[in-house]
Amino acid sequence: MSDEVFRTERLSVRRWRDSDFADLLAVYGDAEAMRWVGDGKPITREECVYWIDVTRRNYQQRGYGMFAVERLSQPGVIGFCGIVHPGGQLEPEIKYAYLRSYWGCGFATEAVQGLIAYGVSAHDLDYIIATTAPANLASHRVLLKAGMLRGELHDADTDDATQVFFWQATSQ
Repeated sequence: MSDEVFRTERLSVRRWRDSDFADLLAVYGDAEAMRWVGDGKPITREECVYWIDVTRRNYQQRGYGMFAVERLSQPGVIGFCGIVHPGGQLEPEIKYAYLRSYWGCGFATEAVQGLIAYGVSAHDLDYIIATTAPANLASHRVLLKAGMLRGELHDADTDDATQVFFWQATSQ
């Protein structure tokens, strides 16, 4: 049985394997890349073990979660993408991170388009969001090119703004 979830023109997107541990650390342990993710800090080995467990529970509970991304033309993980519900939020949210050597190649946009199609066809999702830091212009471009629309959320407690992008079945 294949662990591939979907394919795009250039990518294979699949469930995580135990052998992905070093790749997870390479992507999520990169301080420069992680400045845009979560608390802005690189992941530790212990956190990596925890996120592998969380992802496996997501597969069991929802049928989806984070996935490994590989190029069809060459073996090896180039990054990760998925649909998750951080902190138990109701809305499914797209997340992604790639090795910096693959930034700017269109892989993130291609994978986001594939995630939306996968979420709709395999899980009947009709509304998906993605959030980014206001200054993360590269991710804004990725999400807009993938067909998402832009909005903004404000945290009343901190007055921080977060860019939110959404895809809705009726918007396509």
